[in-house]
Amino acid sequence: MRLSDVPGLTQLTLALAMTATFLPKAGAQEAIERRVNDLLAQMTLEEKVGQLNLVSHGPPLRWEDISEGKAGALLNFNSAQDVARAQALARQSRLKIPPLFGLDVLHGFRTQFPLPLGEAAAFSPRISRFASEWAAREASYVGVNWTFAPMADLSRDSRWGRIVEGFGEDPTLGAALTAARVEGFRAGGLAAAAKHFAGYGAPQGGRDYDTTYIPRAEMYDTYLPPFRAAVEAGTASFMAAFNALNGEPSTANPWLLTDVLRKQWGFDGFVTSDWVGIGELINHGIAADGAEAARKAILAGVDMDMMGLLYIKHLPDEVRAGRVPESVVDESVRRVLRTKFRMGLFDGPDIDTSHLDSAFPSPESRQAAREVARETFVLLQNRGDVLPIPSSVRSVAVVGPLADAPHDQMGPHAARGHKEDSVSILEGIRRRAEGVGIAVRHAPACDLFCRDTAGLQAALDAAKQSDFVIAVFGEPQELSGEAASRAHMELNGKQIEVLEALAKAGKPVALVIMGGRPQILGPVAESIPSILMAWYPGTEAGPAVADVLFGDVNPSGKLPVTWPRATGQMPIYYNRLPTGRPTLPNNRFTLHYIDEEITPLYPFGWGLSYTRFAYSDTVMAQKQIGEGEMLEVSLTVKNTGARDGQEVVQLYTRDPVASRSRPLRELKAFEKIALKAGEAKRVTLQVPVESLGFHLDDGTYLVEAGTIQVFVGGNSLAEPVGDVEIVKTFRIPPMERRASAATGIVQ
Repeated sequence: MRLSDVPGLTQLTLALAMTATFLPKAGAQEAIERRVNDLLAQMTLEEKVGQLNLVSHGPPLRWEDISEGKAGALLNFNSAQDVARAQALARQSRLKIPPLFGLDVLHGFRTQFPLPLGEAAAFSPRISRFASEWAAREASYVGVNWTFAPMADLSRDSRWGRIVEGFGEDPTLGAALTAARVEGFRAGGLAAAAKHFAGYGAPQGGRDYDTTYIPRAEMYDTYLPPFRAAVEAGTASFMAAFNALNGEPSTANPWLLTDVLRKQWGFDGFVTSDWVGIGELINHGIAADGAEAARKAILAGVDMDMMGLLYIKHLPDEVRAGRVPESVVDESVRRVLRTKFRMGLFDGPDIDTSHLDSAFPSPESRQAAREVARETFVLLQNRGDVLPIPSSVRSVAVVGPLADAPHDQMGPHAARGHKEDSVSILEGIRRRAEGVGIAVRHAPACDLFCRDTAGLQAALDAAKQSDFVIAVFGEPQELSGEAASRAHMELNGKQIEVLEALAKAGKPVALVIMGGRPQILGPVAESIPSILMAWYPGTEAGPAVADVLFGDVNPSGKLPVTWPRATGQMPIYYNRLPTGRPTLPNNRFTLHYIDEEITPLYPFGWGLSYTRFAYSDTVMAQKQIGEGEMLEVSLTVKNTGARDGQEVVQLYTRDPVASRSRPLRELKAFEKIALKAGEAKRVTLQVPVESLGFHLDDGTYLVEAGTIQVFVGGNSLAEPVGDVEIVKTFRIPPMERRASAATGIVQ
C-alpha cells in the first residue's frame, strides 16, 4: 500500500510528500558544490566550528548562540513555535545559515507505529517505507527535518535492550529494511541519520554501551551491509556509535569513519557523534581531556559534536596550534553545508507556527498505524487451532496488566506520543466484541510488573465464567530499549505463575505477548496452546490485535530474530558457522548443552498463519552461473486452506566447501505474497552471483568457484531445492563493490 492509497488522505499530507527530496538531480550537484564553496570562503574559523556544534533544546543552549552562528544543528525541538523562533534567530546571524532540527523519530511522531523490530517482522520493505513516511510527515509538519534513525545495528542477542530499535539478526533483511526506512523518511520530509556506526549491536554480555569484538571480515559480511544500504538509499548522515570496536572507540575510529564510509563507499554526507560521545573518549581511556577528545574525533571523521560542546570549546585553539589542520575542519563544514543545500533549507520558507502536533493522530494516520501493526504480529504457535476466536464464543475474559496499558504499548522512544491517543488492547477487544454481542470481562491478575498477584483469584474467576481467555503479558515499556539490558530474560515477575494458573482454568487460552524482544517462556510454551507476539504495537494496538484475534485479518509476521529457550543460549542466531563436531543425539562430545536443547524455541523466519501454504514445482533457471549472472529460483506457492493469507517466501543458501568456514545458512532473498484461499502463484526469487561470496579482512569481496546449496521455504528451516555451481572465482576490490539487493518477482 502507498500512502496515497489510504482513504481520505488530505491534500495537506499529499503536499507534504512532494516537498522533500534530498538527493540532487542530475546537474544540480555542481551548483550545490559552488554554493558550498562560496559560503565556506566567507566563514571565520569560529563560524565554521559553529556549524559542527549540535545542541539540545534547554540548557546548555543559549538562544543567542543561534544568532551568533554557534549552533549548526539543534535537537529535541519538537514544536513549530520553537522551530520558528530558532529559524528567525539564524537569519539574524551574519551568514544566515539555517540550522538542522533533529529528533529521535524511530517509529512515529505523534501517531505511534510498531517498534522497528516488530515492523521488521512484517518482512516487507513496502511496510517499512510506508511507516517511516508517515512518521516523517507528522514530524516535518512541525518543523523537524532530521531524524536520528534508522538504527541499522544488527543484533543477535536479545539481552541487549536496544534490539527493539533495529531489524533483528540478518544482514539481508536488515539491508532491505534500512534502505526502505531511509527512503520513507526522505519522502515524508526528514533527512536520515543511520546509526550506530558500527558494531554497537554486539556488546559483550548483551550489556548496552559495552565493548564489541568483531573481526573485520565479519564486519563486512554481517554488520556493515545495512549501513551500506543506507548510503545507497541516500541517507544524509551517520551517527557514530558509543562502543569501542576491537579496542578502538567508534567515535575516534578512522577505519570506520574514513576508510570504509568515505573512501570505500563514497559517502559525502556528514557524521555526528552520539550524545556526548566525543567526551566519552576520555572514559574509554584514549583521551586525557576534552581537547584531545575533540582532536581525535574530528581527525577520525566525526563532523558534528552532539551535546559535548568540545568542538566549540577546543577546535579553534587546536587549529591555531597546528594540531588540527583547518582543511579538516573545512571538509567537515563542507559536508554539513552540502547536506543543508541538498535539503533545500536555504531556499525554503520558515515553518508555519500554526502547525501543532495535536493535528495527529488523524483518522488517516490511525488507519495507517493499524494496517502496519497487524502485518507485524507473529503467531508463534496455535495448537488445536485455538485462534482465531470461534464464532460460537459468547464471552471473553481479558487477563493481564498489559491489556490496558496505553503508555506501555507505545514502547520506548515514542517521540511526541501521548498515551491518551492510544487505543488499548482491552478497548480494541471490547469494540470488536460489542459488535457481535460478545461479553468482555477484564481482570489484570497482577500489577504492571507482576510482582503482586493479589488479583489472581479475580482473574481465575473471570476465566471460569467466560468461554475464552485472552492473556496479555510481557515487558512493560521500562524494561526495553536503551539502558534496558537484561541478564534474566524470563517473563518478569510472577507472570509464569499466573499463566500456569490460567492454563489450568479449563478454558481455551490465547497469550498475547507485548514487548521489544523474545522472552523466555519456560513452561508457558507447553501449557498455553496459542501464542501471538505483538511487540509494542503502537497507538492502534487494540484494533490491530482484535483484528487478528477475531480472524478479521490473518497473521503474517515472521520472526526477524531467533527465539531462545533459555537466557544461557544467547547470543543465538540461525546463520552461525558449522562446527567440527555437529550435534548428534546421545553423544556428549558434540555441540550441545547438558541442561537444555541446542535448538531455539522458534527459528528465525518463523511465523504461523490461520491457513496453510504448500510449495511445489521448484525450478532453477541455471545450474551454472558466472560473474554478472543471477541465481534464479521459481516455484509455485499455494494457499491450501480456507482463509485468505500472506506468506513470506524465503530463499537461503550455503557454501559447503570454501576457503574459510561459511554459515550453515544465509538468507539471500524473500518475497511477501498474498494468496486467496485455494489460490496459487508462481514466484521467482533472484540472487546476484555477487551476493554469494564473502569478504576478506581488507574489504575485498571473494566469490569462489564451487557448489552453492539452495533452500526455499517459510522459515530458516526451509527445505533444500537443489544446487547451483559458480563456474569461476572472482574478486571485487572494496572500492569497486556496490551492494546488490536480492529481488523477488511475483508472476
